[in-house]
Amino acid sequence: MTQPPDQPPQPQGGFGAPQDPQQGSPASPGMPPQPPGQPPAQPPAPPQGGPAPAPGYGYPQTPPAGGGYGQPGPYNQPGPYGQQPGPYNQPGPYGQQQPGYGQTPPPQFPGAPAPGGPGDGGSGPGKFFKGKPGMIIAAAVAGLLVVGGGVYLAVSGGDDEENPKKPVAGKSNDPKPGKSDPVDEGDGSGGGRESDNDLASKPGEAKAWVSTNKMDLPGNGAELKDIWVVGDTVAQAAYNEVTGWDVSSGKEKWKIKLPYEVCATPRNATEDGKVVVAFKEGKTGNPECSQLQMIDLKTGKKGWKSEPKKDNDFDSAISLELSISGNTVAAARSQSGTAFRVSDGKKLFKASKDGNCFPAAFAGGERLMQVDSCSTSTENDNLKLIDPKTGKAKWKFASKKGWEVSKVYSTNPIVISVTNRDEKSWSIMALTDSGKVRSQLDGGKDNFRQQCGGFAVLERQLNGCDGMVADADSFYMATEPKGSASSGRSNEIVAFDLNTGKPKWRAKAGEGRSALPLQREGTGLLAYVDPTYDKPGSIVKFGAGGSKPTTVLKHPESAASIENSMTSGKLKYSGGHFFITSSRLLGGDSKDAARMLSFGK
Repeated sequence: MTQPPDQPPQPQGGFGAPQDPQQGSPASPGMPPQPPGQPPAQPPAPPQGGPAPAPGYGYPQTPPAGGGYGQPGPYNQPGPYGQQPGPYNQPGPYGQQQPGYGQTPPPQFPGAPAPGGPGDGGSGPGKFFKGKPGMIIAAAVAGLLVVGGGVYLAVSGGDDEENPKKPVAGKSNDPKPGKSDPVDEGDGSGGGRESDNDLASKPGEAKAWVSTNKMDLPGNGAELKDIWVVGDTVAQAAYNEVTGWDVSSGKEKWKIKLPYEVCATPRNATEDGKVVVAFKEGKTGNPECSQLQMIDLKTGKKGWKSEPKKDNDFDSAISLELSISGNTVAAARSQSGTAFRVSDGKKLFKASKDGNCFPAAFAGGERLMQVDSCSTSTENDNLKLIDPKTGKAKWKFASKKGWEVSKVYSTNPIVISVTNRDEKSWSIMALTDSGKVRSQLDGGKDNFRQQCGGFAVLERQLNGCDGMVADADSFYMATEPKGSASSGRSNEIVAFDLNTGKPKWRAKAGEGRSALPLQREGTGLLAYVDPTYDKPGSIVKFGAGGSKPTTVLKHPESAASIENSMTSGKLKYSGGHFFITSSRLLGGDSKDAARMLSFGK
């Protein structure tokens, strides 16, 4: 079959080798031309936002224009318009320009998601194909911090791939809470404060608590970072603090203050409950994200502190990305990467220039992977599986000219997305344990949804997506919700065979309800059912083969308005508890605004 795109083009604004002027900046201003042969049409109206949060919890941190998770990104989904695309590495038949900064493109064709809304951001919507090109427009607007937005993807069919041997099913590195885990009071400044509010639950409903903001924030607010669950502690960083709460009660257990704003966090902690966060080196001007701080999440105590040194004058740390695999944390600057041992801070290796290629990003989890961006002679990426202790590459997957490895959805099995910015094309593929193409996904005409965070212009955030789940043989995604606010918006969960790229089964969460995959549990798949404007969400479990879902957690009605306000934020399910946050806290008078909501048995 046609080989999938192996390597993306030079990353935008901060990754890899120095850019030529035309490469280092977004496309020139201008609205994309109307696709040929398609009359303009208005997109379907999004559902109305949920009711105002209950008194005492502040205003929604992200206005719920879409009424829940997965709000469409700001750009449009092009269709094939009846033309037969060529192989993924060939130009597609469209030729539209990317929208310029600060501009919002109009709907381009029937069914295109509406621009704007709180879900804007992430990696941007696009069209990915199995052996065929589509289109992608980067989700970037001038000066706009794009965080955690729901994104819609569209996929199209192609040829089959050979079936390699099965990889081992992946699992989360986050330690799971258990009844045998002792309560970790810690010695932070939290002082054992009780939870902000235990929400009322009726018989049969899950227990719920909400934590509200107590920080004095700057005028531009603060992003809420990754969620970690360690033993009976759930923790998260925001602004210049890292806070731990009891998973069951919401009682604050400890709090750590850092000198300046936290600017990067890893997606997962080590198995023994440690993380390394990055904070800025100052407050004024344009400080780099260069200071590393290890934190023991069980005790709330600080450990070692370090700084990944730059390779050259072009090696910026305006943005930094952190990834943990085993006892290794890898920190990626713009043109180099440094790995440290999490337990004691010992420097393990330095990833530097390799020929015409510069380290651009890492992906952690069960395995550690590195992406190198190569200079203008090849304009491709190299994806490497590396030894987390030595940095030595076990194999290298070189993408074709113009292709960028934009996301790593899973490191075991290996599932990635690749993007061609010039052709506005992308593809999702699975690789074997030896770095060969295993399959490319064939999604037919469906539009798919994912939640990706980060500053879309400057950060790759290889590991930064929710709503995409992989096990040894399957990859699970959710389709774009369809419907209206009055009748309800519903979607399907689709399971793809990683050996063939073909859909195996598809199932609905219920009429008028939409869902997002969370993780595998046993032989089933856990999913988050979005709240509607008048109903709370829930956690459900699809059985093997996509059988009718059963309810795992029925969220209480008392939490519906707060839950509905938390669009586009972080999600985490661990040990029978589900956590959801806003994407960011607003600045100014935002004390007592809801920042984390938890449900459990």
